[in-house]
Amino acid sequence: MEVATSQGYRWLHRFSVFTAGATLFLIFAGAMVSSTGSGLAVPDWPLSYGMVFPPMVGGIFYEHGHRMVATFVGILTTALAIWLWLREERRWLRNLGLAALATIVLQGLLGGLTVLYLLPTWISVSHACLAQAFFCLTVGIALFTSAGWLAAAEPMPETGAAPLKWLAAAGTVAVFIQLVLGALMRHTESGLAIPDFPLSFGRLIPPFSELTVDATDPFPISIETFRTRVAIHFAHRAWAVAVFGVLVWTTYRVLRAHGTRPELTRPSVAVLALLFVQLALGALVIWTGKAVAITTLHVVVGAMVLATSLVLTLRVWRNCGAAEPGVLSV
Repeated sequence: MEVATSQGYRWLHRFSVFTAGATLFLIFAGAMVSSTGSGLAVPDWPLSYGMVFPPMVGGIFYEHGHRMVATFVGILTTALAIWLWLREERRWLRNLGLAALATIVLQGLLGGLTVLYLLPTWISVSHACLAQAFFCLTVGIALFTSAGWLAAAEPMPETGAAPLKWLAAAGTVAVFIQLVLGALMRHTESGLAIPDFPLSFGRLIPPFSELTVDATDPFPISIETFRTRVAIHFAHRAWAVAVFGVLVWTTYRVLRAHGTRPELTRPSVAVLALLFVQLALGALVIWTGKAVAITTLHVVVGAMVLATSLVLTLRVWRNCGAAEPGVLSV
């Protein structure tokens, strides 16, 4: 691709990276809304109290600030989609830019519905999960426009590569499932349903049949609701063990078989380092009673784990079926 070596194309890659970074900041802003309980601080949409720019006080700062960041990312995505359509030779990548644009539009609509329908769980969870999917799209575009991706691929031995590509993909899927469970936990108020860590009510598995609710609670819930919240919380913890196992296994396989290939070792080591940070943050969420900063960072680092695992997966798959430079073979 001659266009890929031009200065203009390098700026396209830089703009793609900037858009991905802005999207990560958008996830941070959205997490701050949920962490501070500001989801309904602004009761109308698309305006805020009938204004384009309301007084930025209290929860309005977080909710309207989130909308402003989302608008900025929407503008960036629109520009990126147009730029790709005008300069990119790979049709599938042009279409990926359009997919990112369609996703951010849908994300905005889900955000509006979340407010208008007073934070229904299924819409709020869908909004959170689509944010992660959109982030993956922007990270993918940034990777596909990079000089490293456009250079000639170095084939990987089939004996070690074939299992590794499925293992890497399984890790990415496992992380995404974990983020879905995390979103479900946040939006069902299950974050502190299990108050201790690493045990659950002092046991490895919560004693579901023995659980009771506090009758003196000023906002009592039914025992069924409480047990459901405990189940959701425990599922998030249990699946974290599966995520840990598959990512550790993936990193071990990469370092053992492809330790001289930095394009694979760097993301594999990075994803493992981020995973340990994420586990520590998860513990701190419980120990601090869902401190706002800790809870928000837990969401952001989760997105970084997903993106890094995705980069590793895409690079492994590309080199497994190395054909043309810059072409993803699956």
